[in-house]
Amino acid sequence: MASLISSLSSTISRLTLLRKPSLHFPVKTLRKFEVDRKRRGPISPFLHVSTNYDFAHFSSCPKAKSMNALGQDEELVVLGIETSCDDTAAAVVRSNGEILSQVVSSQADLLVRYGGVAPKMAEEAHSLVIDQVVQEALDKAKVTEEDLSAVAVTIGPGLSLCLRVGVRKARKVAGTYALPIVGVHHMEAHALVARLVERELQFPFIALLISGGHNLLILARDVGHYIQLGTTIDDAIGEAYDKTAKWLGLDMRKSGGPAVEELAREGDENFVKFKVPMKQHKDCNFSYAGLKTQVRLAIESKNIDASIPIASASSEDRRARADIAASFQRVAVLHLEEKCERAVEWAMKMEPSIKHLVVSGGVASNQYVRSRLNKIVEKHALQLVCPPPSLCTDNGVMIAWTGIEHFQMGRYDPPPPACEPEDAMLDLRPRWPLGEEYAEGKSEARSLKTARVHPSLTSLIQASTQKTS
Repeated sequence: MASLISSLSSTISRLTLLRKPSLHFPVKTLRKFEVDRKRRGPISPFLHVSTNYDFAHFSSCPKAKSMNALGQDEELVVLGIETSCDDTAAAVVRSNGEILSQVVSSQADLLVRYGGVAPKMAEEAHSLVIDQVVQEALDKAKVTEEDLSAVAVTIGPGLSLCLRVGVRKARKVAGTYALPIVGVHHMEAHALVARLVERELQFPFIALLISGGHNLLILARDVGHYIQLGTTIDDAIGEAYDKTAKWLGLDMRKSGGPAVEELAREGDENFVKFKVPMKQHKDCNFSYAGLKTQVRLAIESKNIDASIPIASASSEDRRARADIAASFQRVAVLHLEEKCERAVEWAMKMEPSIKHLVVSGGVASNQYVRSRLNKIVEKHALQLVCPPPSLCTDNGVMIAWTGIEHFQMGRYDPPPPACEPEDAMLDLRPRWPLGEEYAEGKSEARSLKTARVHPSLTSLIQASTQKTS
């Protein structure tokens, strides 16, 4: 633990605040919420839809009185907390789209040490900095917990050990200050943050969500209503980038994607004839496990020693590494293009009014990816919407904004107990589909994992809506 604390000292010092200009959106009339102090058990996000505005249980609470007085012109101020993988993030966002603060503590040093995300080490790193990250987000937003309207937190998908840290912190804040809490789907947050930065983005739209752990193609019909057109059946594109960077001896402190993209600019993308994955499957699902194997074998055939950093490689060795990086990137992104092209065709059959393709997630920061996908949107007369890089990687802004979108629709949980025990059972959803699978796109691939998958966000919301109607 001592070595972990030492390695994080420089990380903590790099906590940064990113501010954006105010973006104004029409704010819906907010529904008042009820709080049931008798409610027990784990947090159940989105299953509580406010329909009965009885404040009897909350009449003595100052926060309840202020929320009870909310009118159409009032703005929400929401704290968002994100700890699903290897970044500890928090942000404070207003419902008019203004980002008051954004703080991220990276675990880049640990990524270098372990060659990737080590769940137990990541959990300990989150635990060490979560209090400081949240406090810094509040301080830089110039607000206190009493100024907040609600707390939003990622509950899945992600690493259970990491999710637990953020959820516990969120519930502690919400319980102490009697704040409603919104459990957020990590991938939905990647999609909806585009609505914060692009005022013209209305439903329905298509979204390609690409990160280290996820590849997802969805048709977004409304907040909480999604059709899954395609997903990854094994490894995601971000994982493939990270492993390629590691095997090529690249600097992992900037993560694998940017490192490979930078080196690929020096190489010949046609040097190695990698096979495009899943050419025989006429669906929208992704697979990068086979491409990873092809890359590893190509690196071995060139006798590249990953223990020799790229900065110390000979010119001939560097060129070989660059050619492999460029060849890998061409095929990895071509796989994205082919599946995305088919997804656009499917989605436009269901919703001809679609005007936008959203590309979000950590890999969406890759300029090569954006340039290739831009050709698809031009072909179909669509507009490409990509959040800025700081909002593509995991961040608290997207969690806070998604919490706002759901809260305005009456989807939240009441405050948890003020003194919740440390061993309280938490509702964590490490494997949590976003939407229901499109019938035509169901995968026949045997490697598609289905065990211990939580019911999708869309199905939960639909069931809750039917129950309260």
